[in-house]
Amino acid sequence: MQDIQIDWYGPDTSTFGDRLVAAREHAGMTQNQLAKRLGVKVSTLRGWENDAAEPRANRLSMLSGLLNVSLPWMLTGEGDGVTAPEDENVIPPDISDILLEIRDLKASMVSTADKLGRLEKKLRLKLKEV
Repeated sequence: MQDIQIDWYGPDTSTFGDRLVAAREHAGMTQNQLAKRLGVKVSTLRGWENDAAEPRANRLSMLSGLLNVSLPWMLTGEGDGVTAPEDENVIPPDISDILLEIRDLKASMVSTADKLGRLEKKLRLKLKEV
């Protein structure tokens, strides 16, 4: 069996929050320190790191500058950013299969959520006609 390489911070593997945590930790900052430098509450930063909310463009730009990563890397994982942990760069095939299944399920959920949003909008428009 051959091990499979994985792009830890790529768009299919990690979220914005994952990349934010990695960049903050790589910069050696705590949540309190980063929140203070950004001028936001710690709860706001936690929301971003937990993917419960997203920063506005001006804060996003500040984040990439403070954490010394590119804006595209923060958003998609592509570009100049944090390198993956050396000892965790290779994933055994059985774990990789589980990760792929999770990724597929997540993509399916996103697609279903998008479809639900479109149907909701369609319903609201129809209700206005009544």
